[in-house]
Amino acid sequence: MENNKTVIFALTSSVELAKEICTHAKLTLGKSEVKHFADGEILVEINESVRGKNVYLVQSTNAPVSSNIMEVLIAIDACKRASANTINIVMPYFGYARQDRKAKPRQPITSKLIAGLLETAGATRIITCELHASQIQGFFDIPADDLSAICIIAKYLKDKGLNKDVVVVSPDHGGTTRARKLADLLQAPLAIIDKRRPKPNVAEAMNLIGEVDGKKAIVVDDIVDTAGTLMTGIDMLYAKGATEVYTACIHGVLSGPAIERIENSKIVEFICTNTIDQNENTPKLAKMTVLSVGQLFATTIDQIENSKSVSDAIKQFNEGF
Repeated sequence: MENNKTVIFALTSSVELAKEICTHAKLTLGKSEVKHFADGEILVEINESVRGKNVYLVQSTNAPVSSNIMEVLIAIDACKRASANTINIVMPYFGYARQDRKAKPRQPITSKLIAGLLETAGATRIITCELHASQIQGFFDIPADDLSAICIIAKYLKDKGLNKDVVVVSPDHGGTTRARKLADLLQAPLAIIDKRRPKPNVAEAMNLIGEVDGKKAIVVDDIVDTAGTLMTGIDMLYAKGATEVYTACIHGVLSGPAIERIENSKIVEFICTNTIDQNENTPKLAKMTVLSVGQLFATTIDQIENSKSVSDAIKQFNEGF
């Protein structure tokens, strides 16, 4: 990768991941500074020239969501006014993705709003991972790459020996495609938990479609927030005869009581990726294993910079299955 044409900057929420991406991409992390004033205003300073360069801003928009989004928008404006050639947003976790439709009258479609804000600010590309709904790509009128980290989870499970006598479980109907992808990679059967959600962050497991009796169950989802939904499904799986239950997700949001719920549960292992930094949570949760998406994003950036197919490069992460 040409060091003189490409520069990667880290914003507040994804400093460690940005450093890892730079290591894999053989680049030096760009010099920047984010300042938060006493009244909440944000200043992002780019401390090196970006004139004519392809800029990559790395920032997941997890908590504090609004502050992290504003950092991205302000950084985009700074780069645009500094005559950057392209401004690419690497957003491993895309906040507000769960608000992707009007589930009730007079509700906003906030993921569309965020897409519009990024474009209006001056972003020329978005690179994200495991969107809550893949159709969110259509909210953008700029290139939007939605990477999948399921292959990373599958490789970890296979290396651990969890590809025999297992069943992959989707925690709801909406995650069936994601769970089927993992099941195909592990050559395992699929089960689906039928649930209803009376209100946000609350879910009730109703029925189980499929068989888990005598098998190790691997529950896979894109997001684990308060872990309330997860706990409901875990109890059902053990009641249906599962011998062990593992859980895997891409984005460990882990709000409120999530850490305590998982640690006190009968989950054998909780697996997530570092799309959201887990440095604070790892010491609190002994069952947690964090897998890295750094190389996945570095490979994607390298392909973009060399005008090569992103999908062809990502195929290498499926090798060995």
